[in-house]
This record gives sequence, structure tokens and C-alpha cells, in this order.
Amino acid sequence: MDFNLTEDRRMLSDSLNRYLGDKYPVEHRNKVAYDLPCHDPEKWDEIAELGALFALAPEDAGGFGGTGFDISVVFEALGRALCPEPLLGAVMAARILTKLGADQESLLTGATKYAVALAEVDAPYDPAGMDCEAKASGDSHVLSGRKTSVYGGQVADVFIVAAMLDGKPALFEVQAGDAQVVGYPMMDGGGAAELLLDGTKATLLAEDAGAIIQDAVNAGIVALCAEAVGAMDVTHAITVDYLKQRKQFGVPIAKFQVLQHRAVDMLTEIEQARSITIKAASELDGPDAARFASMAKNMIGRAARLIAEEAIQMHGGIAMTWEYPISHYAKRLVMLDAQLGDTDYHLSRIMADLAA
Repeated sequence: MDFNLTEDRRMLSDSLNRYLGDKYPVEHRNKVAYDLPCHDPEKWDEIAELGALFALAPEDAGGFGGTGFDISVVFEALGRALCPEPLLGAVMAARILTKLGADQESLLTGATKYAVALAEVDAPYDPAGMDCEAKASGDSHVLSGRKTSVYGGQVADVFIVAAMLDGKPALFEVQAGDAQVVGYPMMDGGGAAELLLDGTKATLLAEDAGAIIQDAVNAGIVALCAEAVGAMDVTHAITVDYLKQRKQFGVPIAKFQVLQHRAVDMLTEIEQARSITIKAASELDGPDAARFASMAKNMIGRAARLIAEEAIQMHGGIAMTWEYPISHYAKRLVMLDAQLGDTDYHLSRIMADLAA
């Protein structure tokens, strides 16, 4: 397998990293990320103009990418900048709309912001346990129930909602104006929403949509894993730079062998995380996509927490301050584990798959 980026992906990666480094520094990010709407409309439009959203869909759907590697390029750049813009909903919605052959021009241009509502309080990860129900109402449908932790939902124009229809998970489109949306900032930055449905009118997109939902989740997991790799890279670089500058007993603490070993251990974890993310991305459209997505999410969850903890310990108290970026990277790395299934959930999925 050739791990080198294609020319198009390299250009997109360079453009996004350069743009986010210049226009979305951590100071601006922190102003945006922790207060509603957790979103900068001007920067969203500029990111869309760079082609980030077009990279999330294949050519026959109006984009120029759509593969696991295209998704990884975009989200690794977002992770390096801790960018809180709501692209996770966009990538999952793009996978769903592509599978359905639906028009997604407004999604790819950034004119319409999508969020995908899957999780419920009693079924945070597995759509099979959903209580949200759909009922036919004339020529359309109505939905009743509550969706929780809808990432990007605080600014979404359109929701793609999973609900039970005749005992099977189906997908519906709901306009934000037709539902009760309660947005809130997350503790690690970025926004989410609770979606309250009470006889809410909806358009049926797909019946018996379990496979489509799983594909969207797989793509979301690849995106989160790539984001984590980008954030871990920067966390390690900041930590090593600090070790070179901080002095004790008249010498940089980078000369202390125990800290050198810990820094190398961090790098080893990051490279393992990068490798499993590459594998999950390469398998995204294959028959074992769910297995490799779970393997990646499990490893990333463990590695990201280790990187966050090691960075804080090697920095000392400064790492816990609001002004220093490591505290924000650490929060994001730890909380990434909770999105789309934590380490324990994905370990149980892998075990069940191997036992089958």
C-alpha cells in the first residue's frame, strides 16, 4: 500500500493547514469554541471555499473525494488546529446522501449545515436500541422522541434523524425549524444539541437503513481518528519544544533520560494510532469496514488519553492553565473517546465480531 498522499490530497492538506494556522489560531478557536454558537460563520464559508466539504463526497455526488483517505486529510488538519466547526455532521450526512443518490450541492458548498441525529439517552451508540419512533401521517411521517448529543446540531439547518419504523431503523430528514433544538457547548469545545421531537413532520429518506447508518458511523469514526492523530501530533510537538526550553539545575529538562524515553513512548503511540487510522480509512468502503473502524476507535481512545496525560505531567502546572494550548488539546483528546462509541464499546464489538 502506498501511504503517500496523492497530489490533490497533498494540496488540500497544505491549503487547510496553512489556512487554519493563519486564520484559526488557538486564541481565536478558544473564543469561538466554548460559547454558543461554537461556530464562526465567516470561517465556515472560507473552509468550504477551500474545498474541504467537496472532499467528503465522490465525483458522482458532486464532490471530488469521498474516500477514507480524503476524509482523513480534512480531519487531521482540523485536529491540528482544534477547529470546532461542525464538519463531523457534514461527513456523516454526505455518506448517507451519497448512498441514497440524493442531491447534496448545498451541503458541499456549505450553504446548508447538516447534523446526523443517531444517539439517544438509553441508546448512545447502538441504533438497534432506539426509542424514537416514526409514524405515517398521510403522505409523510411524524417523529416522536429525543435525540441526544447531536454534534453540530446547535447550528444545523437540516437534521438526518434515525428512528424506528415498523420495527426497523429508518432515516428521515427534519428541518431545524420544525423541531425543538436545544444547543449547548461541549466541555472540550465545539457544540452539540438535544433534538426534541413531538409529532414532528419528517421526510422519509430510507427504510430498513441499518447498513446506511453503520456506513455513516464508520466514516465518522475515521474522521474522529484522523482528528485525534492531528491533535496528538501537535501535542507531542509542543511537549518536546517545552522540554527543550524548560531548565532545571541549569540544563534543559530534555536532557533527562527518563523524559526522553517518555517522549519517545508518546511518539510510538502516535505512529501506531496513525497506522490503524490509515487501515480503517483504507477499509472504509470494504466489507470489514465496521470491524476496522472499531479497532481504530479503541486504539485511538487509549492512545489519545495517554498522550494527553503524559503531556500534562511533563509540562507540570502550566499545562492546566487556560492560556496554554496543551490544556485544550488534552481536553479534546480525552473527550474524543466519548464520540461515536468509547473504547469499551468498540472492544465489545470487536470481541463479538471475532466470536461470530
